[in-house]
Amino acid sequence: MLAIAGGKGGSGKTTTTLGLARAFDGPVLAVDADRDMPNLHSMAGAERCERETPAVRPHPSDPTVSILSPPSEADDDAFEQWLRAVAAEHHHTVVDCPAGAGPDAAAPLRVADAVVVVSPLCVPALRDAAKTAAMARALGTPVAGCVVSRARVAPDSVEELVGAPVLGTVPDEHSPVLAQPTVRAAYRRISNTLGRN
Repeated sequence: MLAIAGGKGGSGKTTTTLGLARAFDGPVLAVDADRDMPNLHSMAGAERCERETPAVRPHPSDPTVSILSPPSEADDDAFEQWLRAVAAEHHHTVVDCPAGAGPDAAAPLRVADAVVVVSPLCVPALRDAAKTAAMARALGTPVAGCVVSRARVAPDSVEELVGAPVLGTVPDEHSPVLAQPTVRAAYRRISNTLGRN
């Protein structure tokens, strides 16, 4: 299970979750771990299911990707157990983590085999990404690297600030972002880099 995390909402976590899910060799399950504001299904254009009984839904334009929304009624322990069961059942899983450093953000980081931190190229967001990376390490989960969103290049200082290698950058494009060839190519390069690590 690969967790896609970041310090703040709007950093590009959901886009990166779907971008990598589509770039990896399938089948891949993309899981929304944000119980308060799940939006993975809507960004993917997938049918939303009743959250009381989450069900795997097909991605409408990529048969190798499936989408799973979180259960609405689960305490932190039950939610973590649900994530562990999902990880055990689905070999290739990418998880869209909630922002912040609370228990809801910690659960997917604890379950994941590795974490990719996502941040736009601004100092406050990068500092938050560094905190997320530190939280993952404190929970015993390795940080595979950082994806810089809405940028074409990343200065060397990003690796030092976040404390993880830059896996790649994703350019700022008009909507629908994931349909743009430059964005799809960026996620393919990042997936290839992750495959080599």
